[in-house]
Amino acid sequence: MYGGNDDDYEERNRQLIFQGTQVLGRTGESLARSTQIAVETEQIGNEVVSELGEQRESLLRTRTRLEDANEQLNSAKSLLKSMSRNVIYNKLILILIIVLEILILATVSYLKFKP
Repeated sequence: MYGGNDDDYEERNRQLIFQGTQVLGRTGESLARSTQIAVETEQIGNEVVSELGEQRESLLRTRTRLEDANEQLNSAKSLLKSMSRNVIYNKLILILIIVLEILILATVSYLKFKP
């Protein structure tokens, strides 16, 4: 009996050691998978950060172009206002010249055909 207990004890120890070894193996595999996932996640994160940097630069360039376009539109608006004023002034001068010509023509006609 005494010898049988030792065999059972050794068998239980072997099973515990075997189970512990299996648990350690699975834990090691799990750690390896976790490490691989962490490396892949870091690579994806680096790619995302790089892409975001490129997008930021693109947005900044676009913003600069829009600011330039806005300045050009303001200049064009100012130029169109100036041209509109000049057209109005030219029309007023033309009307004044026509009125003066009519007055001169009327005066000349009056003086020529004066009774």
